[in-house]
Amino acid sequence: MNNKLIPFSAVALFAALGAGAAHAAAPADWGKVPSKKIILFYPGVSPIEWITKGTEHSGFKGMKKGERCLGCHEEELAEFGKKMVSGQKIEPNPPKGKPGGFPVNVQAAHDGTNMYLRFSWKNTGATGGSGDAENPIKLAFMLEDNKVEWAAAGGCWATCHQDARTMPGAADDKKTKYVAGGSLASGKFYDLVQWKSGKGAKPVDGYVAEKRVMEGGKALVDAKGELKGDTWTVTFTRKLTGGEGDVAVAAGKQYNFGFAIHDDSATGRFHHVSFGYTLGLDDAKAEVNVVKQ
Repeated sequence: MNNKLIPFSAVALFAALGAGAAHAAAPADWGKVPSKKIILFYPGVSPIEWITKGTEHSGFKGMKKGERCLGCHEEELAEFGKKMVSGQKIEPNPPKGKPGGFPVNVQAAHDGTNMYLRFSWKNTGATGGSGDAENPIKLAFMLEDNKVEWAAAGGCWATCHQDARTMPGAADDKKTKYVAGGSLASGKFYDLVQWKSGKGAKPVDGYVAEKRVMEGGKALVDAKGELKGDTWTVTFTRKLTGGEGDVAVAAGKQYNFGFAIHDDSATGRFHHVSFGYTLGLDDAKAEVNVVKQ
Protein backbone atom coordinates (compact mmCIF):
# COMPACT_ATOMS: atom_id res chain seq x y z
CA MET A 1 0.00 0.00 0.00
CA ASN A 2 1.42 3.40 -0.92
CA ASN A 3 1.34 6.55 1.16
CA LYS A 4 -0.78 8.58 -1.21
CA LEU A 5 -3.47 10.71 0.40
CA ILE A 6 -6.72 8.74 -0.03
CA PRO A 7 -9.91 10.55 1.07
CA PHE A 8 -13.22 8.70 1.41
CA SER A 9 -16.54 10.17 2.56
CA ALA A 10 -20.11 9.03 3.12
CA VAL A 11 -21.47 11.45 0.53
CA ALA A 12 -24.20 9.01 -0.40
CA LEU A 13 -25.91 9.92 2.87
CA PHE A 14 -26.27 13.55 1.83
CA ALA A 15 -29.63 13.22 0.14
CA ALA A 16 -31.12 11.08 2.85
CA LEU A 17 -29.99 13.22 5.75
CA GLY A 18 -30.26 16.68 4.26
CA ALA A 19 -27.67 19.34 3.60
CA GLY A 20 -27.52 20.61 7.16
CA ALA A 21 -26.78 17.15 8.61
CA ALA A 22 -24.31 16.17 5.93
CA HIS A 23 -22.28 19.33 6.52
CA ALA A 24 -22.19 18.99 10.31
CA ALA A 25 -18.78 20.29 11.30
CA ALA A 26 -16.33 18.31 13.41
CA PRO A 27 -14.22 20.21 15.95
CA ALA A 28 -12.17 22.88 14.20
CA ASP A 29 -9.10 21.98 16.27
CA TRP A 30 -8.74 18.32 17.17
CA GLY A 31 -5.53 19.29 18.93
CA LYS A 32 -7.67 20.63 21.78
CA VAL A 33 -9.62 17.37 22.16
CA PRO A 34 -8.14 14.86 24.64
CA SER A 35 -6.72 11.67 23.14
CA LYS A 36 -7.03 8.17 24.59
CA LYS A 37 -4.48 5.58 23.48
CA ILE A 38 -6.12 2.17 23.08
CA ILE A 39 -4.21 -0.96 22.15
CA LEU A 40 -5.81 -3.20 19.54
CA PHE A 41 -4.66 -6.81 19.47
CA TYR A 42 -5.17 -9.90 17.36
CA PRO A 43 -7.66 -12.13 19.25
CA GLY A 44 -7.25 -15.48 17.51
CA VAL A 45 -10.09 -17.93 18.10
CA SER A 46 -11.50 -16.59 21.36
CA PRO A 47 -15.30 -16.46 21.04
CA ILE A 48 -17.53 -15.75 24.03
CA GLU A 49 -17.94 -19.51 24.52
CA TRP A 50 -14.18 -19.79 25.10
CA ILE A 51 -14.10 -16.71 27.30
CA THR A 52 -16.85 -18.08 29.55
CA LYS A 53 -15.40 -21.59 29.86
CA GLY A 54 -13.51 -21.73 33.11
CA THR A 55 -11.43 -24.76 32.14
CA GLU A 56 -10.03 -22.78 29.19
CA HIS A 57 -10.04 -19.25 30.52
CA SER A 58 -9.29 -18.88 34.21
CA GLY A 59 -10.35 -15.24 34.13
CA PHE A 60 -13.99 -16.25 33.88
CA LYS A 61 -14.09 -16.62 37.66
CA GLY A 62 -13.38 -12.92 37.94
CA MET A 63 -15.90 -12.04 35.25
CA LYS A 64 -18.64 -13.75 37.24
CA LYS A 65 -17.75 -11.41 40.11
CA GLY A 66 -18.05 -8.34 37.89
CA GLU A 67 -14.41 -7.95 36.88
CA ARG A 68 -13.59 -6.65 33.41
CA CYS A 69 -11.20 -8.14 30.86
CA LEU A 70 -9.40 -4.81 30.67
CA GLY A 71 -8.70 -4.80 34.41
CA CYS A 72 -6.77 -8.07 34.25
CA HIS A 73 -5.15 -7.89 30.83
CA GLU A 74 -4.50 -4.27 29.87
CA GLU A 75 -0.75 -4.57 30.43
CA GLU A 76 -0.56 -7.86 28.53
CA LEU A 77 -2.24 -6.96 25.26
CA ALA A 78 0.90 -6.70 23.15
CA GLU A 79 2.09 -10.11 24.35
CA PHE A 80 -1.38 -11.61 23.83
CA GLY A 81 -1.46 -10.46 20.24
CA LYS A 82 2.02 -11.82 19.45
CA LYS A 83 1.14 -15.27 20.74
CA MET A 84 -2.11 -15.48 18.83
CA VAL A 85 -1.03 -13.97 15.53
CA SER A 86 1.93 -16.36 15.44
CA GLY A 87 -0.21 -19.42 16.17
CA GLN A 88 1.31 -20.10 19.61
CA LYS A 89 -2.12 -19.81 21.22
CA ILE A 90 -5.75 -20.35 20.07
CA GLU A 91 -5.08 -19.71 16.38
CA PRO A 92 -5.00 -22.72 14.03
CA ASN A 93 -4.63 -20.55 10.91
CA PRO A 94 -2.19 -17.74 11.74
CA PRO A 95 -2.26 -14.94 9.17
CA LYS A 96 0.99 -13.92 7.55
CA GLY A 97 2.53 -10.51 8.00
CA LYS A 98 0.14 -9.12 10.61
CA PRO A 99 1.39 -7.39 13.77
CA GLY A 100 0.21 -8.77 17.09
CA GLY A 101 -1.21 -5.38 17.97
CA PHE A 102 -0.84 -1.64 17.61
CA PRO A 103 -1.96 1.55 19.41
CA VAL A 104 -4.82 3.70 18.18
CA ASN A 105 -5.45 7.26 19.36
CA VAL A 106 -9.14 7.86 20.01
CA GLN A 107 -10.67 11.32 20.37
CA ALA A 108 -14.31 12.10 21.09
CA ALA A 109 -16.25 15.37 21.10
CA HIS A 110 -19.83 16.59 20.79
CA ASP A 111 -21.71 19.81 20.12
CA GLY A 112 -24.99 18.91 21.82
CA THR A 113 -26.43 17.44 18.63
CA ASN A 114 -23.69 15.31 17.11
CA MET A 115 -20.92 13.12 18.49
CA TYR A 116 -17.59 13.05 16.67
CA LEU A 117 -15.24 10.08 17.01
CA ARG A 118 -11.75 10.25 15.52
CA PHE A 119 -9.36 7.29 15.27
CA SER A 120 -5.74 7.57 14.11
CA TRP A 121 -3.00 4.94 13.85
CA LYS A 122 0.18 4.11 11.96
CA ASN A 123 -0.35 2.03 8.83
CA THR A 124 0.53 -1.56 9.77
CA GLY A 125 2.08 -2.33 6.39
CA ALA A 126 0.53 -5.80 6.37
CA THR A 127 0.25 -7.26 2.86
CA GLY A 128 -0.99 -10.44 1.27
CA GLY A 129 -4.62 -10.47 2.36
CA SER A 130 -7.33 -11.00 -0.23
CA GLY A 131 -10.62 -11.61 1.57
CA ASP A 132 -11.96 -8.11 0.86
CA ALA A 133 -9.80 -6.78 -1.95
CA GLU A 134 -12.08 -3.78 -2.52
CA ASN A 135 -11.61 -2.54 1.06
CA PRO A 136 -8.01 -2.85 2.29
CA ILE A 137 -9.01 -1.13 5.55
CA LYS A 138 -12.22 -1.20 7.56
CA LEU A 139 -12.92 0.31 10.98
CA ALA A 140 -16.04 -0.45 13.01
CA PHE A 141 -17.17 0.57 16.47
CA MET A 142 -20.03 -0.62 18.64
CA LEU A 143 -22.03 1.02 21.41
CA GLU A 144 -24.12 -0.85 23.98
CA ASP A 145 -26.52 0.45 26.64
CA ASN A 146 -25.71 -1.87 29.57
CA LYS A 147 -28.31 -4.50 28.76
CA VAL A 148 -26.27 -7.27 27.09
CA GLU A 149 -24.66 -9.86 29.35
CA TRP A 150 -20.84 -9.62 29.36
CA ALA A 151 -20.82 -6.32 27.42
CA ALA A 152 -19.50 -4.41 30.44
CA ALA A 153 -16.84 -7.07 31.03
CA GLY A 154 -15.68 -7.70 27.50
CA GLY A 155 -17.04 -5.04 25.18
CA CYS A 156 -17.97 -6.49 21.78
CA TRP A 157 -17.09 -10.07 22.76
CA ALA A 158 -20.73 -10.89 23.46
CA THR A 159 -21.32 -10.75 19.68
CA CYS A 160 -18.52 -13.20 18.83
CA HIS A 161 -19.58 -16.85 18.79
CA GLN A 162 -18.00 -20.19 17.98
CA ASP A 163 -20.56 -20.93 15.26
CA ALA A 164 -19.90 -17.75 13.26
CA ARG A 165 -18.94 -18.31 9.64
CA THR A 166 -15.16 -17.77 9.79
CA MET A 167 -14.63 -19.75 12.98
CA PRO A 168 -12.90 -23.14 12.69
CA GLY A 169 -15.51 -25.86 12.29
CA ALA A 170 -18.42 -23.49 11.71
CA ALA A 171 -21.19 -25.29 9.82
CA ASP A 172 -23.04 -22.24 8.48
CA ASP A 173 -21.03 -20.05 6.11
CA LYS A 174 -23.67 -17.30 6.33
CA LYS A 175 -23.86 -16.91 10.10
CA THR A 176 -22.30 -13.69 11.39
CA LYS A 177 -22.22 -11.88 14.71
CA TYR A 178 -25.23 -12.05 17.05
CA VAL A 179 -26.24 -11.53 20.66
CA ALA A 180 -27.60 -14.55 22.51
CA GLY A 181 -31.16 -13.64 23.46
CA GLY A 182 -30.76 -10.32 21.68
CA SER A 183 -33.56 -8.22 20.20
CA LEU A 184 -34.28 -4.57 19.51
CA ALA A 185 -37.52 -4.83 21.50
CA SER A 186 -35.67 -5.85 24.67
CA GLY A 187 -32.87 -3.33 24.13
CA LYS A 188 -30.33 -6.17 24.05
CA PHE A 189 -28.32 -5.12 21.04
CA TYR A 190 -25.18 -3.33 19.92
CA ASP A 191 -25.26 -0.26 17.71
CA LEU A 192 -22.81 -0.93 14.87
CA VAL A 193 -21.10 1.65 12.63
CA GLN A 194 -18.42 0.84 10.06
CA TRP A 195 -16.24 2.81 7.63
CA LYS A 196 -14.72 1.13 4.57
CA SER A 197 -11.74 2.37 2.57
CA GLY A 198 -12.90 1.22 -0.85
CA LYS A 199 -13.57 3.88 -3.48
CA GLY A 200 -17.26 4.74 -3.33
CA ALA A 201 -17.90 2.30 -0.46
CA LYS A 202 -20.91 3.23 1.66
CA PRO A 203 -20.49 3.26 5.43
CA VAL A 204 -22.56 0.93 7.57
CA ASP A 205 -25.10 2.07 10.16
CA GLY A 206 -26.71 -1.03 11.60
CA TYR A 207 -26.90 -3.17 14.72
CA VAL A 208 -26.24 -6.60 16.18
CA ALA A 209 -29.14 -8.30 17.98
CA GLU A 210 -30.38 -11.82 17.21
CA LYS A 211 -28.46 -11.32 13.99
CA ARG A 212 -26.20 -8.70 12.44
CA VAL A 213 -27.98 -6.10 10.30
CA MET A 214 -25.77 -3.82 8.21
CA GLU A 215 -28.33 -1.12 7.45
CA GLY A 216 -31.31 0.77 8.83
CA GLY A 217 -29.64 3.04 11.37
CA LYS A 218 -30.55 6.74 11.42
CA ALA A 219 -27.78 8.19 13.59
CA LEU A 220 -24.76 8.18 11.28
CA VAL A 221 -24.27 11.50 9.51
CA ASP A 222 -20.82 11.09 7.95
CA ALA A 223 -17.82 8.77 7.89
CA LYS A 224 -14.56 9.63 6.21
CA GLY A 225 -10.97 8.45 6.30
CA GLU A 226 -7.59 9.10 4.75
CA LEU A 227 -4.06 7.80 4.67
CA LYS A 228 -1.68 10.73 4.98
CA GLY A 229 1.98 9.80 5.07
CA ASP A 230 2.09 6.67 7.20
CA THR A 231 -0.96 7.52 9.33
CA TRP A 232 -4.59 6.56 8.87
CA THR A 233 -7.27 8.86 10.28
CA VAL A 234 -10.96 7.92 10.33
CA THR A 235 -13.63 10.31 11.60
CA PHE A 236 -17.30 9.59 12.28
CA THR A 237 -20.06 12.15 12.73
CA ARG A 238 -23.01 10.60 14.52
CA LYS A 239 -26.19 12.09 15.96
CA LEU A 240 -26.55 11.64 19.70
CA THR A 241 -30.00 10.21 19.07
CA GLY A 242 -31.25 8.13 16.19
CA GLY A 243 -33.86 5.50 15.44
CA GLU A 244 -34.36 1.76 15.70
CA GLY A 245 -31.06 0.01 16.30
CA ASP A 246 -29.31 3.22 17.36
CA VAL A 247 -28.15 3.70 20.96
CA ALA A 248 -29.20 7.15 22.15
CA VAL A 249 -26.24 8.78 23.89
CA ALA A 250 -27.24 11.08 26.76
CA ALA A 251 -25.36 12.96 29.46
CA GLY A 252 -25.24 11.31 32.86
CA LYS A 253 -24.82 7.75 31.54
CA GLN A 254 -21.92 5.54 30.57
CA TYR A 255 -22.07 3.18 27.60
CA ASN A 256 -20.03 0.16 26.61
CA PHE A 257 -17.74 0.93 23.68
CA GLY A 258 -15.36 -1.13 21.60
CA PHE A 259 -13.91 -1.08 18.10
CA ALA A 260 -12.04 -3.17 15.56
CA ILE A 261 -9.83 -2.59 12.54
CA HIS A 262 -9.57 -4.94 9.58
CA ASP A 263 -6.31 -4.23 7.78
CA ASP A 264 -4.74 -6.12 4.89
CA SER A 265 -8.12 -6.65 3.14
CA ALA A 266 -9.10 -8.97 6.01
CA THR A 267 -12.60 -10.33 6.56
CA GLY A 268 -14.42 -12.03 9.42
CA ARG A 269 -12.48 -12.71 12.58
CA PHE A 270 -9.06 -11.86 11.11
CA HIS A 271 -9.04 -8.39 12.62
CA HIS A 272 -7.53 -6.45 15.51
CA VAL A 273 -9.89 -5.62 18.35
CA SER A 274 -10.11 -3.57 21.52
CA PHE A 275 -11.36 -4.70 24.87
CA GLY A 276 -14.45 -2.96 26.21
CA TYR A 277 -14.25 0.63 27.41
CA THR A 278 -16.75 3.03 28.93
CA LEU A 279 -17.92 6.07 26.95
CA GLY A 280 -19.78 9.07 28.34
CA LEU A 281 -20.64 12.66 27.50
CA ASP A 282 -18.68 15.23 29.53
CA ASP A 283 -17.81 12.43 31.94
CA ALA A 284 -14.27 12.59 33.24
CA LYS A 285 -14.72 9.14 34.81
CA ALA A 286 -15.50 7.51 31.47
CA GLU A 287 -12.53 5.94 29.73
CA VAL A 288 -13.59 7.64 26.50
CA ASN A 289 -14.84 11.08 27.51
CA VAL A 290 -16.89 12.79 24.81
CA VAL A 291 -16.09 16.44 25.52
CA LYS A 292 -18.22 19.46 24.61
CA GLN A 293 -16.74 21.63 21.86
